[in-house]
Amino acid sequence: MIQDPYEAIKELGAAPLWKYYGNLFPAEPKSEAVPYVWRYRDLRPYMLHFSEVLSLHEAERRVLMLVNPGLTEPPATVNSLYAGIQIILPGETAQAHRHSASAFRFIIEGEGAYTTVNGERVDMHPGDLLLTPGWHWHDHSHEGNCPMMWLDGLDYPLVNKLEAGFFELLGVRMQEQTVPANSSTKKFIHGRLLPLWESPAGPHSPIGNYPWSETEKALAGISDEAEGSAVEGIVLEYTNPWTGGPVMPTMSCRVSRLKPGFHGLPFKHTASTIYHVVKGQGETVVDGVKLDWAEHDTFCVPGWAQYAHVNCSASEDAILFSYSDEPVMKALGLYRHI
Repeated sequence: MIQDPYEAIKELGAAPLWKYYGNLFPAEPKSEAVPYVWRYRDLRPYMLHFSEVLSLHEAERRVLMLVNPGLTEPPATVNSLYAGIQIILPGETAQAHRHSASAFRFIIEGEGAYTTVNGERVDMHPGDLLLTPGWHWHDHSHEGNCPMMWLDGLDYPLVNKLEAGFFELLGVRMQEQTVPANSSTKKFIHGRLLPLWESPAGPHSPIGNYPWSETEKALAGISDEAEGSAVEGIVLEYTNPWTGGPVMPTMSCRVSRLKPGFHGLPFKHTASTIYHVVKGQGETVVDGVKLDWAEHDTFCVPGWAQYAHVNCSASEDAILFSYSDEPVMKALGLYRHI
């Protein structure tokens, strides 16, 4: 006679579904991530401190990870995405490497630095969005006169959960530049005018840098009478010129202009989103938690959390850059919103 059938089946590598059914099939999603805001004015002094006291040998990439209080081990910003703030000083370089995870850099401050991606030098300016698709070689150099800081965005939490991550260092510290500097931006940034001698090289956008000068022009060119989104304001998506879809198969990048006094309607969707404040100040209420934000702050909205944006200024625009895992949710048929 079996004394304890549950222990017996456990030793056989089995478990009773009826004991786990409610956990395996919840009525609705509940993220382990929590609403949170990371304040740039508080983090910036520590960025400068570590850049001064740590050599490149001690910290090849000086990055402060923006770790969600609900996702500390392993560290992530939302369940599938990561954000961090990186600094590089004048005269410094960063070792060339590549990884399966896709990445981008949204430049916060500084001039004179550039990244080299698969042989193309891509210059950095505040507000620029630089792409580093998965398994592309990339390194950084700084020829300017002041610290350069940017927001790193990666999908490594998703890639690691799928157990699909690889990493490799290049045999030399810096890549050889094999194509003209900023050539991808010069070829592809002109709206729907595409170079027909080129062809898609993968599921990611071919553009190395979406310059802020073009983004700002696009936002300014939209009439104040435009209705925009009742949730996100005048919101534009950075797109892959070949497909018209997101810049990367795992991440959608957008920029929103919230007019003075904007009060967004409450909204919730299954995509998890990270926001970075380009300009202005305001607040976002996430599942009843009020997140106050100001210029260069970063905050997150976990998946299936209700949120609403407010521009607290009666006279100035607020500009938000954001990225989410919406492409993944849609590709898998898991995207839902109310």
